[in-house]
Amino acid sequence: MPKAGRRRRRGDPDTDTEARKKKKTTKRSLAEDRRLMFAAFESEKTQPQPKLDRAYDDDVVESSAEESSYPPSPLLHKPYIPDELAHRPDIRAAYKHAEAEYRAGKSCRFVFTLDRYSPRSCLSNDRSLLHIREPAKDAVLFAANSVVTLSSYLDDEPLNRCSGLWIQWDDKKNTAMVLTSAHLIRAKEYDEWKNEWTGEYHREAEVIVRLLDDTTAEASLLYLQEHYEFALYEVVVDKPVQLSTFNDNVNSGQDVFRLGRDENLDLRITHGRVEYRIPIRHERCHYMYFSNDEHRFRDDGGPVIDLEGKVVGIVNNQINETFLPSSILHKCLNSWRKLKCVPRAHLGMTFTSIKLLDPICIERIRRKHNIASGIIVEQVSKESNAEKLGIRKGDIIERFNGEYISSTTELEKMLLDIGGDQFDQAKVLNAEIGVRIQIFCATKLCRRVRNLTVIVSDCGENIIEGTYPITDGLWK
Repeated sequence: MPKAGRRRRRGDPDTDTEARKKKKTTKRSLAEDRRLMFAAFESEKTQPQPKLDRAYDDDVVESSAEESSYPPSPLLHKPYIPDELAHRPDIRAAYKHAEAEYRAGKSCRFVFTLDRYSPRSCLSNDRSLLHIREPAKDAVLFAANSVVTLSSYLDDEPLNRCSGLWIQWDDKKNTAMVLTSAHLIRAKEYDEWKNEWTGEYHREAEVIVRLLDDTTAEASLLYLQEHYEFALYEVVVDKPVQLSTFNDNVNSGQDVFRLGRDENLDLRITHGRVEYRIPIRHERCHYMYFSNDEHRFRDDGGPVIDLEGKVVGIVNNQINETFLPSSILHKCLNSWRKLKCVPRAHLGMTFTSIKLLDPICIERIRRKHNIASGIIVEQVSKESNAEKLGIRKGDIIERFNGEYISSTTELEKMLLDIGGDQFDQAKVLNAEIGVRIQIFCATKLCRRVRNLTVIVSDCGENIIEGTYPITDGLWK
């Protein structure tokens, strides 16, 4: 007999069947979402991290039960001669022998907790960091679980070594995705490629990831982004990994730390401050700079973290102290997950933000030309659509598709949005589309609005310098 107060309703069989199907589909999609975990960005809801193996409670119980099987190590006490026996030669001879045994025992007995002086980081020996030492230590230790090293080989010969970050974990496939610098498989030495916009890469290179338990695993290339110079690799791992947490917000002058690992897997920790600079030729205008006085380590692909341990960027060129900010990286990763590529509108120009100029220059531009913000054209690629449209070095771009623009970071986000929308609709790369720009012509001192044709591409953008050959001499 049914319980009092409970009534069963008989519904339409077809409706009930559809509801059950919908419920199963919902459960299945939720399960699929749970098995794929991504690195968390500050603007997103933080996803639960995979449960990592911990060696506390279970090991304590086991070691207590087996304590009799592991007797304590022999005592190692330092010998000495009592004052009342110091005059005896035989005691001094015995002391000399005991001292030698003590030194020998001390040298061969390694206790890992006492190995604390080599190497030492800036968080131990730099007194100028006393005011942030404790939060910085917590931040470094929080971020360190996500940092690994990768080594590349070409025909069994070492090619490059970089750091990397775990950014995705697939519980069903037992695979993890690591984010690193494209320099890991770049073809040339720094002196050869420092004057190139887009380098050559050995996509077929063998890549080995050294895990934090000192084991290694082979990595497979998933994607290489030439313009932003990062690479994604997939690694088969037998247990969950700690995913990075990112912060899209970073400010000039902010205290940050660059992390990497040496050949012993020990952390390399470098303190610096975020700096915005006017880029030199062959530096992308979306770069941010890691300002510091140390130039000892190569940490390409490693994270730049804030005082909460969140990643604000990844190092893409340690020689020039540049890093890719997380705000741009965020858009790139979202685009790749959705489209399996990172389409970007190529303008054929490079820029500098007016905000980076000296205040005297900013005030002069504002006072004389009524321009409060914008980006200054630094280079125009030879025979590009921008050059044909009449845009020249020194001109100011004030609006882009109707929106005021004040920084190169804002511009990069717009270019990624334009490229992503175009590819999502057309499903093709290298397509031409039009963008509307408002320009202040620096030579004619006038404003104009023009339609600029740009190319949507997944490749690195090359800016070709305007040159011409001298074929006739002055004297014949």
